[in-house]
Amino acid sequence: MANTSRNTEIIKEIRLHLHEMQDEKYGAFQKGLIPMDREMKMIGVRTPLLRSYAKELREMNDLHFFLEDLPHAYFEENQLHAFVISLEKDYETCLSMLKEFLPYVDNWAACDQMRPVCFAKHKEELKKEIEDWMASDQPYIIRFGIGMCMVHYLDEAFDPSYPKRISEIRSDHYYVNMMRAWYFAESLAKQYDACIPYIEEKRLDTWTHNKAIQKAIESRRISPETKTYLRTLKIGKEKQYECNE
Repeated sequence: MANTSRNTEIIKEIRLHLHEMQDEKYGAFQKGLIPMDREMKMIGVRTPLLRSYAKELREMNDLHFFLEDLPHAYFEENQLHAFVISLEKDYETCLSMLKEFLPYVDNWAACDQMRPVCFAKHKEELKKEIEDWMASDQPYIIRFGIGMCMVHYLDEAFDPSYPKRISEIRSDHYYVNMMRAWYFAESLAKQYDACIPYIEEKRLDTWTHNKAIQKAIESRRISPETKTYLRTLKIGKEKQYECNE
């Protein structure tokens, strides 16, 4: 009974503080920008405030009550949870927290803004986890896995197996395919020679292929000459999604 009472008290304290930071106009803007797969309440708290609050929460002895309160009722609670995980420095602890939380992620913001700081020092071990995430049947877990490929394996740790793996993913979910397109747009900026064959040989589905080209053309890191060439590689009619980008 004591634990249940403390659990309720912690959740109330966090929600009260979130409402104290509320910006109603920002919340209305966010609702149109961030579609979610399930109905969640949105308070309207700006991201820098949430990041700062997550740092405070990490010092709370009873934080586990909040982390275990899944699924969260508010969008901002999901964001806080993602930021707390991102700050965890112990790799194994971070993975454990992720595996508990990822099945409840249902929007691109919580997915994309969750960038664990400890992953940079564990790139070899991380590969197995990424493969598991990309093999998931849940769209935001797949998206998270692709995002980790983009963050950690497109620079000095470039792994040429990932463009092939990501090119072979097939999904009807808008936010999975948008992340695939984003990955290839980034790869064209960072690993052009290794990744341009995937565009030239049309190894992606039409929508992702064209969206990758579009996003690459919008990049300031790609030369005007390369952008001109990429425009010639766009292909015919593509599937349309009824969803905000």
